[in-house]
Amino acid sequence: MKKKIVEPEKDMSFLDHVEELRWHLVRSSVAIFLFGIVAFLMKDFIFNSVIFAPKDPNFITYRVFCSVSRFFGTEGLCIEELPFTFQSLEMSEQFSVHIWISITIGFIIAFPFIIWEFWKFISPGLYEKERKGALAFIIVSSFLFFVGVLFGYYVITPLSVNFLGSYSISNLVERNIQIGSYISLLKSSVLASGLIFELPIIMYFLTKMGIVTPDFLKQYRKHALVVVLILSAVITPPDIVSQVIVAIPILILYEVSILISKIVIRKQLKTAQKNA
Repeated sequence: MKKKIVEPEKDMSFLDHVEELRWHLVRSSVAIFLFGIVAFLMKDFIFNSVIFAPKDPNFITYRVFCSVSRFFGTEGLCIEELPFTFQSLEMSEQFSVHIWISITIGFIIAFPFIIWEFWKFISPGLYEKERKGALAFIIVSSFLFFVGVLFGYYVITPLSVNFLGSYSISNLVERNIQIGSYISLLKSSVLASGLIFELPIIMYFLTKMGIVTPDFLKQYRKHALVVVLILSAVITPPDIVSQVIVAIPILILYEVSILISKIVIRKQLKTAQKNA
């Protein structure tokens, strides 16, 4: 029985890599476009049941916060209304919002496929054993991203909407929020959270490349805490409760990144010892 001969991969020039990357980007864009079309056609459900849901005082996050508040014998976190309305000031604003929300949703849904395309692009530079981890990489990356998106939608967005929508400098000022401003806040909260939750994956690759080590991450843990607090202040309303709520999962992700970095270094040392 003849053994199958595996031909070595041909070396690719810089232009070949650029061409390969271009086709990965094209396929990813097509996936985003197709899912975006589906989202575009589901306009009523997307906007009434998803996008504008955090405007409703009965939104699940507000009800949970109220229940927690009552558990401690106070009504401080309960809200009865969000005293603002939406308005559209430009002729094409609602159509533009519809387009960009559809693209954003298309990107979120297509994320596993985008990660798969990214993996196919970098896989030729990996060892055979590392290539076998494609499925685990896609599942973990997608899971972390979706958890981050949900965290941004159910935690960061309601906190921001409640604080900023209720904040007032004078009773003479009416709270008529431009729809584009609200959508921008929602998109930035959701996408930023999704990408931040990819921190363990990023640290995995940085450790593989020798850029960071567990000792490095431990040494700069205090600095990371400051960065996390600043980041939390940027993506949340300027109140301490919101910042703490957002900072906690990011700090947990940082500690998980240290653990992942340790595992990577341990495996590299075992491989080096076997090859010695």
